[in-house]
Amino acid sequence: MSEETVHYTIKDMPVSERPRERLLEKGAEALSDAELLAIMLRVGNAEETAVGLAQRILRETKGLRGLAAMNATELTRIKGIGPAKVAQIKGALELGKRLYEAQRRERKVIRTPEDAARYVEPDLRHLDREHLGVLCLDSKNHVIAFEKISVGTVNASLAHPRECFKAAIKHSAVAVIFVHNHPSGDPTPSSEDIQLTRQLKKAADLLGIELLDHIIIGDGEWRSLKERGLI
Repeated sequence: MSEETVHYTIKDMPVSERPRERLLEKGAEALSDAELLAIMLRVGNAEETAVGLAQRILRETKGLRGLAAMNATELTRIKGIGPAKVAQIKGALELGKRLYEAQRRERKVIRTPEDAARYVEPDLRHLDREHLGVLCLDSKNHVIAFEKISVGTVNASLAHPRECFKAAIKHSAVAVIFVHNHPSGDPTPSSEDIQLTRQLKKAADLLGIELLDHIIIGDGEWRSLKERGLI
């Protein structure tokens, strides 16, 4: 048999290096993103092990964030991914999202900017366009609702204060926290973000609704405009 027809599989790896065995021995937290993805994929193809395929997928999608943002059609364009693997990937990602959502619903009191950022991060972190949303709170800072307001570049023209406070009025909110994402991953406030925040503060004061914060979500990071003295 020539070298070209020999295929290296996970079974050829030492037992101590196989992802499934390592997970059982050391725990899931000890594995890399590629190894965890390989366990989901189960098998590779004629040219790659499951680990090799997983590594290439993460390279081509630029990591887990890019992978989560891709739809089924986009995923099938990646060599080595068919409908079955798409289902495995999307199903696993959705389970993780639902688990986080279930945990999030159990802690509905917002006491700090970090609480608010963690609450909305699953909904905003992986989006490819800017989304502006609002957390509506009662007098004890319990979350009444979280609603999306607009999609696109966040600025005064696309996020008029009139639209921003519709949800707060509908839910009889005592206080609000506005949130939006930066698809670039950098949560540093732009001049447009600061301008919008100042407009929202003026509108909140007129309506008698407390504007607690405006939080920007990046890739694993967030920024509070209140902590920066802009509210």
